[in-house]
Amino acid sequence: MDRQPLSQNYSCSWSKYAERHYAKVFSKRYKNAWQATRNDITNVCKHIDAMLVYERADVIADTGTQKIVKLDFAIEGMRISPKASGNRCILFIDEVKRHVEVLIVYSKNEIGPPNETAKWKRIIRTEYSEIAERLSL
Repeated sequence: MDRQPLSQNYSCSWSKYAERHYAKVFSKRYKNAWQATRNDITNVCKHIDAMLVYERADVIADTGTQKIVKLDFAIEGMRISPKASGNRCILFIDEVKRHVEVLIVYSKNEIGPPNETAKWKRIIRTEYSEIAERLSL
């Protein structure tokens, strides 16, 4: 990919669904480390274009100006790589508004086998039907 990262940051917000569901589990399980991790995720989202250029995030669906992206993350201080951690975020990116919304934050242990992708796509279709329609999920 020859595209250079844009210098202007994106804004970032966490959906109510993300807050109420799996993020709540992370908060209870990891206590203080979760707040630092959450801040890291938010900061990564503010520079999501660089993550996409350097292929550190996976584009799942793309209309040209809007995307659904899967981002791996690790819990702060756990000394494990984001990929190996099994922790994932599903993000909605609006490039026109330059905004990223964290839709789902989960561990493969909570949403895992046999088909992680099918499970989180079902959540997107149920909880974010407008986004799912726009991005043909």
